[in-house]
Amino acid sequence: MARVIDVTWIVVGAVVAVLLLALVIGLVLARRRRVSLGDEDRQPSRPAGYQGTGQISFSSGTAVQERPDTAEPEPAPSGPEPVAVSPEPVTPEPVTPEPVTPDPVATEPAPAAPKEEILPAEGRLERLRGRLAGSRSAFGQGLIGLLGGGELDEASWEEVEDTLLLADLGQETASELIGRLRTEMAAKGVRTPEQARGVLRQVLVEALSPGLDRSVRALPHEGKPAVVLVAGVNGTGKTTTTGKLARVLVAGGRTVVLGAADTFRAAAAEQLVTWGERAGAEVVRGPEGADPASVAFEAVKHAGEVGADAVLLDTAGRLHTKTGLMDELGKVKRVVSRHGEVDEVLLVLDATTGQNGVVQAKVFAEVVDVTGIVLTKLDGTAKGGIVFRVQRELGVPVKLVGLGEGPDDLAPFEPAAFVDALLN
Repeated sequence: MARVIDVTWIVVGAVVAVLLLALVIGLVLARRRRVSLGDEDRQPSRPAGYQGTGQISFSSGTAVQERPDTAEPEPAPSGPEPVAVSPEPVTPEPVTPEPVTPDPVATEPAPAAPKEEILPAEGRLERLRGRLAGSRSAFGQGLIGLLGGGELDEASWEEVEDTLLLADLGQETASELIGRLRTEMAAKGVRTPEQARGVLRQVLVEALSPGLDRSVRALPHEGKPAVVLVAGVNGTGKTTTTGKLARVLVAGGRTVVLGAADTFRAAAAEQLVTWGERAGAEVVRGPEGADPASVAFEAVKHAGEVGADAVLLDTAGRLHTKTGLMDELGKVKRVVSRHGEVDEVLLVLDATTGQNGVVQAKVFAEVVDVTGIVLTKLDGTAKGGIVFRVQRELGVPVKLVGLGEGPDDLAPFEPAAFVDALLN
């Protein structure tokens, strides 16, 4: 009986020992599990480019990790919940770009040398006197025939006056000349055509005021190029005159820049470029329809930069009856004057227009300070008397005359040579 009891306590003790061992093992395992979970919470987050279980999409250069719906969410980080702060919108100050005006001009380089030989300016009028055949027949020969017949009665003097009027001298100029002729012929006792020719020559030369300064101011001064503005109505030959004058200056050893300020006539700039090639001069031009004053200003500026002796500005033809066009011519001169004074304003008149040409000259003189007259097409008219009239009524000298269509048919005006050509 005692032996049975001892065995029972042994079995009970063994069971209790097993239970205690199991309890200890369970506690140890539980503690290890808690430690393991705590370490996992402190592991760093996965990098943005991690490719284990998600896909990467790119937007504006930033990587965003997308996880499948079945994946367990990562545990929220400990600490206070972050507060998203949206920065206040910053409105940039409006920036007004400065207006950019494209360069309206282009420069045609001058050829190395003129394509044609240029005749010297000296003595041109003498060489071209044969071109005045029409004026000579109606003016000089008619007057000599009337005056050389001896003592004249009133009817003869009326014929002399009619001849002067037909030659386009105008009433006032004609009356003044007749008074001088009657006085001189009576004082010298004229009886022959040769005597009449001598008196007539003296009176006509004096009427042209030979003492006036007829030089074209086209020489540099104070380190700046001379500025010559060429104006006139349509069809008088402004562009041609500008080109021919450039040849005269180049023949004298001067460097010239041409400004194509006639931007309304499509062919004007091309025509001036051709003249530049013939004369050996640079041409500054603008697009068709550009502001003439802007082109003229750039031409003067360029002439100063390259050290040219003179810049010749060819302006658009304008009717003297159009106030807006005339005002624009005044604007061209004012704008150019900001860069340098305009030394010469040459008004180009068509000698064949007669009285209308004088009216044009008066209107132009009111807008710009005309300093000289250029009479073109003088070889094609019997009205050479316009030379006397325009000088008397404007008080401005005739400086140049055109006696043909050739490139060198522009001559400096010489009163004595002109009268001699009329009376030849």
